[in-house]
Amino acid sequence: MTWIHELKEWPEFTWDDSLLSAKLADIRYQQGRLLGRMENLGFDLRREASLSTLTNDVVKSSAIEGEALNSEEVRSSIARRLGLDIGGLVPSNRDVEGIVEVMLDATQLHSNPLTEERLFDWHAALFPTGRSGMHRITVGAWRPETAGPMQIVSGPIGQEQIHFEAPMATRIPKEISAFLAWFESRTAIDPVLKVGLAHLWFVTIHPFEDGNGRIARAIVDMALARADGTSDRFYSLSAQIEAERTTYYKWLERQQRGTLDVTAWLDWFLGCLGRAIDSTEETLARVLYKTQVWSYVNLRPVNLRQRLILNRMLDGFKGFMSTSKYAKIAKCSQDTALRDIRDFLERGIFVRNAGKGRSTTYRLATAEELISIQ
Repeated sequence: MTWIHELKEWPEFTWDDSLLSAKLADIRYQQGRLLGRMENLGFDLRREASLSTLTNDVVKSSAIEGEALNSEEVRSSIARRLGLDIGGLVPSNRDVEGIVEVMLDATQLHSNPLTEERLFDWHAALFPTGRSGMHRITVGAWRPETAGPMQIVSGPIGQEQIHFEAPMATRIPKEISAFLAWFESRTAIDPVLKVGLAHLWFVTIHPFEDGNGRIARAIVDMALARADGTSDRFYSLSAQIEAERTTYYKWLERQQRGTLDVTAWLDWFLGCLGRAIDSTEETLARVLYKTQVWSYVNLRPVNLRQRLILNRMLDGFKGFMSTSKYAKIAKCSQDTALRDIRDFLERGIFVRNAGKGRSTTYRLATAEELISIQ
């Protein structure tokens, strides 16, 4: 088997602009329309939408690698680092802090050059203990020759599927040098196409022992921030890739086994990006709903416990609220929790679900229900 990085012309990618131009134009239109809509929302709503998107981006990028992160910890870590007051902050572990640090460095400082040192810093942030799981790895440096051939696989242990094999470790310095020079160069390539090329190129090199996928997606977010001209993120490509993970690996493997004509890869990548932008409607709806809830609640302010609970329920809380859950989250007695819940019910903020006694649960009022009681 010959991989694309073994071809004589590597890395001289080619593609057919005529087959991509319509989809690329549509993506550019979608980006401009989205950024225009967000600009009209005002600072606070834009900030909330960006926080939600960055949280989703970090969680889903890690999920692609099989690592499950707590979304509340991720959201709190991002908010702390950006100096945002969201209420109900929770402590986060070092794995969360590391990937958040990488993602924010990539997006908030997107205009700063991407260098070897910066990539090493990102890698060190992802693996603060020098281990990937139980295995010690080389951190903050390219994978060594002793690590052996680097195979890119997916699937559970014992059922791994090999998608391709990366270049030998001895080639990495030269390969990365060429990639970084291209990434920072001014070219006639459309910035969005450059995002797709950068992702494929970096993943192909696979310069680290672990964490290559997360770093590749950080590079993508960095390039998208440059293409959009803003550090605010309103759509998550990582979330869309995670949703299409099987298809993503299929196209990646097909390209690795093919030629340096990357038209098919870019066509899929643009489609995935377009679907990521489409999904912002859901994010925007959540942000607008959250704003509506707080506008109603603040007509008659709530106590700190209630504020904590509302923030938790508005930020991805799973299931319904109960008296026992309330007491545990707010760190209060069940009697106090019940008094707070009754206040929410009287004001129409909570709605009681079917069920009685200990099985009684509550949900937040919908946007329509809030409008009807105002």
